[in-house]
Amino acid sequence: MRKLLAAAVAALALAGCSTGADQVDVNNGGEFRFVAGTPAGEVIAVDERASAPEFSGTLLDGGDWSSDELSGDVAVLNFWGSWCPPCRVETPEFQEVYEEVADQGVQFLGLNVKDQQQLAQAFVDNKGVTFPSLFDPAGEVALAFRDYPATAIPSTIVLDRDGRVAAVFTATVTQADLRSTLDRLLEEG
Repeated sequence: MRKLLAAAVAALALAGCSTGADQVDVNNGGEFRFVAGTPAGEVIAVDERASAPEFSGTLLDGGDWSSDELSGDVAVLNFWGSWCPPCRVETPEFQEVYEEVADQGVQFLGLNVKDQQQLAQAFVDNKGVTFPSLFDPAGEVALAFRDYPATAIPSTIVLDRDGRVAAVFTATVTQADLRSTLDRLLEEG
């Protein structure tokens, strides 16, 4: 048992040394290399954006949903869990921004991961969230975004109108940062 524990600790130490404490290094075959989250309020340059993966699933209310529904709009994808303290702060702020921009060609989609449906629905009801959320307890959609750190909760990925990743936030996003990012993407036409 001690040998197994020692091997696990050594593997973690080596993994931690390979990328440094302040960055993530993920590679999807050379097409896109994720090094760090997008700085607050900044957007990835148009010529450096990679297409988001296609995904689908079941909404918390039981309906079917596909990423095709985002076509032509700017999209905010927020990976959250009812058990996540930063999500409790961020979610009501996302709802406020959503209400402001919903008629401007911006869609919001919550992606509830590693949760129980009853707890997730209670969270949405309690926070007054009106934008849809996929129920993804196994984190399958987060795995589809494995080239981005969507498995860190909360994470927010913002897509441009062409379905390309334009910003990646790996921590709580403030309203100001979200608005700034959306304003820049909406200006792109």
